[in-house]
Amino acid sequence: MPLPIEQYAVVGDCHTAALVGSNGSIDWLCLPRFDSPSMFGALLGTEDHGRWLLAPSDADATSERAYDADTLVLRTRWTTAGGEVEVVDVMPVGDRRADLIRRVRGIRGTVRMRQDLRVRFGYADALPWMRQLDDGDGVVAIAGPDAVVVRGAHLEAIDHAHAGEFDVAAGETRDLVLTWYPSHRDAPAPMDDDVRIEETTRWWRDWIGDADAGGRYRDAVRRSLLLLRALTHEDTGGIVAAATTSLPEEFGGPRNWDYRYVWLRDASLTLDALISRGFRDEAARWRGWLLRAIAGDPGDVQIMYGIAGERRLEERELPAFPGYDGASPVRVGNAAYRQYQGDVFGEVMLALQRAREAGAEESEFSWPLQRALMTYVEQNWRRPDQGIWEIRGEPQHFVQSRAMIWAAFDSAVRAVRRHGLDGPVERWEALRDEVRAEIEAHGVEPGRGCFVQHYGSSEVDASLLTLSAIGFVAPDDPRMLATVAAIESDLMVGGLVYRYRTETGVDGLPAGENPFLACSFWLVEQYAVSGRLDDAVALMDRLVALANDVGMLSEQIEPRTGRHAGNTPQALSHLALVRAAEAIGAARARS
Repeated sequence: MPLPIEQYAVVGDCHTAALVGSNGSIDWLCLPRFDSPSMFGALLGTEDHGRWLLAPSDADATSERAYDADTLVLRTRWTTAGGEVEVVDVMPVGDRRADLIRRVRGIRGTVRMRQDLRVRFGYADALPWMRQLDDGDGVVAIAGPDAVVVRGAHLEAIDHAHAGEFDVAAGETRDLVLTWYPSHRDAPAPMDDDVRIEETTRWWRDWIGDADAGGRYRDAVRRSLLLLRALTHEDTGGIVAAATTSLPEEFGGPRNWDYRYVWLRDASLTLDALISRGFRDEAARWRGWLLRAIAGDPGDVQIMYGIAGERRLEERELPAFPGYDGASPVRVGNAAYRQYQGDVFGEVMLALQRAREAGAEESEFSWPLQRALMTYVEQNWRRPDQGIWEIRGEPQHFVQSRAMIWAAFDSAVRAVRRHGLDGPVERWEALRDEVRAEIEAHGVEPGRGCFVQHYGSSEVDASLLTLSAIGFVAPDDPRMLATVAAIESDLMVGGLVYRYRTETGVDGLPAGENPFLACSFWLVEQYAVSGRLDDAVALMDRLVALANDVGMLSEQIEPRTGRHAGNTPQALSHLALVRAAEAIGAARARS
């Protein structure tokens, strides 16, 4: 069975990513893109769904691991009765090849290493034809459009697996290299592994450079930025929400979704985070992806897209996979792409406003495109929606979505009033004020004086924590403080924040999930900006400590055990961490 989610680390080449377990098994890899069908899928089933194990033969071997500083080069130190070895896992970047290097370096004594290779293309639907290389030092696997060559050690066929052992003595190095290629082409020639590892290490360090990440949470912020870069596609600039699909939000439950796509919401928040940390070039590329994705008829704008802006993300189930620890169904594609979520218009307009304020110049179509979006918002702002959490129940007038509609109008007004762009500013101002009046009339619970999840409800929702961040209310507005108190009362368990009470049935799914990490980071931010700095630091310290041994966060946390839940590494969790750290730093500076 797969390991606990928190026992995986990620390596990637900014095209795709592999999950490497603490036991030395690569249990998830899709090639050549994040959203390609899996080749190693044991994460969602068993070893027979595909994996590549590389570890000492000694069953009593112990390990510890860490990334090289400021890189995604993973080093695992194995200790056995006979000696020590180090395994370096790295996916070279920048060469338009799909390679995975596993370097074994002898440190002390002699260690016998073993491999177990099970290639399963097409989400474990295609058992490949495999043959030995002419020199006997590896294998080629082919099925349909996919092929891989694995070089570096002899492997013998054992049932539907290929296995082998080899010794590594102190001072020796053995490189095992997997390369994907289209099956109608010849296998790529071997590369210079030393050069590619060195160049990749330098590339990561050059990218992070001296990024503004000082203060108490420097290491966590820099690791988060590196993981966000790893989730960003090198060519298109699209950032996937996570590297995985169908890791459960509730263990054993049906809340299993495919996150290997690009959400406008995450895109917008990423743009803001990159600008705030000085990554202007990346912010410009990300803005370019955003503008390309939403270009066309505003009525066709989706909440999410494929990595290159693909629009059709049809959802289907994969019954061949039993699911992570039995959580089913396993899904690929995501039906939420068809939903109407009003908040994304505010997210997009806010992100482009911040880019404008940071000095980004309007292109020939960027402001006309935003004007077209606002025309669509004018015509549709009264519609109920599925909300930020993509509910699969009946659409509602979610207060957070309504506030983001307000933010869209407010951003458009600012573009005209502050930056001299053209537009019907008086009409936008009138609509902005109308939205505010509606929210204040229908979105506040009279008894507690807090904002509510949706009109007609007395429930609260953690997404309401964003209302002060977008400027809808001041952080110390009595309604905002009452909302925080209600969230602390209704949605906090073990000091962590749930998104909402699933028991109400608002999302159309069976009740049950775990606290959502981004929501807890949003509470940190709200604490920091409202004068509760000690509370902000205490919660932030706890959240940062929940990251695994290599600094990765998934989507959710099981509060009783601290187990990670949901897809990983989760972009929104790391984005929220960066924002929370920034809020604490600013609060400390003020005090």
